[in-house]
Amino acid sequence: MDINIIGVPIYYGADKRGPEYGPEKLREKKVASVLSKYNNKVYDMGDIHVPDVKDYDKFFSHANLKYLDAIMEVNKNLAHTVYSSLMSESFPLVIGGDHSIALGSISGVSRAHKNFAVVWMDAHGDINTQDTSGSGNIHGMPLAKLMNVGHEGLTNVYFQGQKVKPENVFIIGARDLDLGEIALIDKMKLNVYSADEIIEKGINEVMQAVMNKLKVNHVEAIHLSFDLDFIDAEFVPGTGTPVSVGINVDDTKKALKTLAESKLIKSMDFVELNVLLDKNDITADLAIDLLDWTFKHM
Repeated sequence: MDINIIGVPIYYGADKRGPEYGPEKLREKKVASVLSKYNNKVYDMGDIHVPDVKDYDKFFSHANLKYLDAIMEVNKNLAHTVYSSLMSESFPLVIGGDHSIALGSISGVSRAHKNFAVVWMDAHGDINTQDTSGSGNIHGMPLAKLMNVGHEGLTNVYFQGQKVKPENVFIIGARDLDLGEIALIDKMKLNVYSADEIIEKGINEVMQAVMNKLKVNHVEAIHLSFDLDFIDAEFVPGTGTPVSVGINVDDTKKALKTLAESKLIKSMDFVELNVLLDKNDITADLAIDLLDWTFKHM
C-alpha cells in the first residue's frame, strides 16, 4: 500500500495551542519508518499551509465561529490533497492538528467515493452548530457540517452540499455530548455507540454491531477519524479536551483491529495530539503505537 502522510498543523478549531505541533512530533517519532514496516511505501507530503491569524482577529469573519476564513481555506486545500491522493490509489493519512481538519479530509473522500462511511472515534459528537456551540470552537462542529447542517461556508467547503449520508455516520465512544448534539442525533437517527454502551456490552459486541450495519448499508469504503480523546483521560494527558470514563488502550486496539481487518479503511484522520500538554511523550508514544497497530492489521 502507498501511504501519503499529510500534516495539518492547525489549532484554530480548538482555540488552544498545542495540536499544531502534532505532525512535527509524530515525524520526530519516525512515523514514516514505523508504517513502512508492513510492505508499505510511505510518502511524506509535507504540511497543508495554515495562514497566520492573530488571536485578536479570531472573530473577524464571524461573530460566533472562531477563525472561520482560515479554517475554510485550510480545509479546501486539504480536501483536494486527499482527493488527489485517493485518485492516485494511495492511502491519505491526515495528521492533525485539531479535529476541524476532518471537514477537509472527508470532503475529499466524498468526491472520491459514492457510498462511504465515516467512523468517528471520539469522546465528543462534534456535531454542534454556530447556534448550539457554547465555545464557537469549530473542532466541535465538523461532522454536522459534513452532513450539511450549519453555516453554509463550512457545509460547502470544496463542493456544495452534503458530504456523507447520516445513515453512514458511526460515532463510537461518545460520552460528552451537548444538548443540541443530542437533539441532532435523535433527529437524524445517527448511529451512536456511547462509552457506557461499550463498557456495558464490551467492545467486541459493539464493533460487531458496527460491522453488521456497514454491511447492510453496502459501504464500499470507511474513512476513520480518530481523536485521541476517544481514550480515557487517564491514558492521554496530551490531548486538549480529555474526558474520563472512556475507553482503555486494549479496547481501543480491539476496535481498530476490527476496522482494519475489514479492509474497508481507505483514509484516516489522526488528531488532537496536544504536544504542549503531554507528559514525557506518553500520548505521542501511544499515538505511534496505535498507528503502528492499525496499519499492521490492514
